[in-house]
Amino acid sequence: MSHYFQDDPNLVSNIKEITFEINGITMKLLTDNGVFSKNNVDEGSYAFLKVLLPLDLGNHILDLGCGYGTIGLTLAKAHEEARITLADVNPRAVALCERNAGLLNLSPRVTILQSDIYEKIEGPYDSIVVNPPIRAGKKVTYRMYEEAKQYLIDGGSLYIVIRKAQGAESASRYIETIFGNITLLKRDKGYYIYRATKSKQ
Repeated sequence: MSHYFQDDPNLVSNIKEITFEINGITMKLLTDNGVFSKNNVDEGSYAFLKVLLPLDLGNHILDLGCGYGTIGLTLAKAHEEARITLADVNPRAVALCERNAGLLNLSPRVTILQSDIYEKIEGPYDSIVVNPPIRAGKKVTYRMYEEAKQYLIDGGSLYIVIRKAQGAESASRYIETIFGNITLLKRDKGYYIYRATKSKQ
């Protein structure tokens, strides 16, 4: 069985368009078989965006595990001054993300990379946003949290969304051991949105 965090070239393509609205922004995105939440924007990403969109995330933002671009491209559409890097390990998701950026006229303001976690990431960033691929396991998701610190500016923040039932509280405790702080920004239908900030030297 294929997973959205794996490359399965044998998976038959079935591209479709989905539409969603948030904070007065209308997003049309192409999805396909073999990517996360192919039929609609997942509740976690929507809850995450409701919290992220009003925040000052700075001008350099990384969306790690971007899928077909739900979070990063919405942030780019909302914040014209921002320069956003979107990265995913799945080449099919990356290709979709590139197409979606083009269709939304966002290509000049975003960088889209195929990267195994931080493999191709340079930084530093003001903010890193992560809707973690829980099914990939803690070996992957905890690396996303742990290594974020070295790709953030001093005073920069990691933001994550995770369901309580999928280990939100244990993940938050782990992140606090790395950053020395963690703030629960919002609970929304079982999803917890957290921020951890890299201390200024």
